[in-house]
Amino acid sequence: MSSSISWTLVSSVNAGKRADLNKLMEEMVPATKANEPGAEIYEWFLSEDGNELHIYERYVDSAATMVHLGTFGSTYMQRFLDCCSPTRLHVYGEPSNDVKGVLNGFGAVYCGSFGGFSRK
Repeated sequence: MSSSISWTLVSSVNAGKRADLNKLMEEMVPATKANEPGAEIYEWFLSEDGNELHIYERYVDSAATMVHLGTFGSTYMQRFLDCCSPTRLHVYGEPSNDVKGVLNGFGAVYCGSFGGFSRK
């Protein structure tokens, strides 16, 4: 079984905040790539109408997840919440209680491993 933790966060883009969201994404994506070696996947997707944001993230383990959550909380969270309103968060894997303690604040639904494989 993999120790990786991943999730999909779905958010509504707040009215009039698309330009601010673009700036935030252009800052967060390179910073995560450069400063968080435990981040395996960090992809942002926007619906065709630009009103719904999906972010898919995967970390090697709970410790790497906590690094990201710490940076997000201290550096980006307020700006993110000014731009978006989270509506769903599905978490995959077996996160630590520390990770759950943070993600519970976003209404996380936890999905433990049931089957399958990763070619990584």
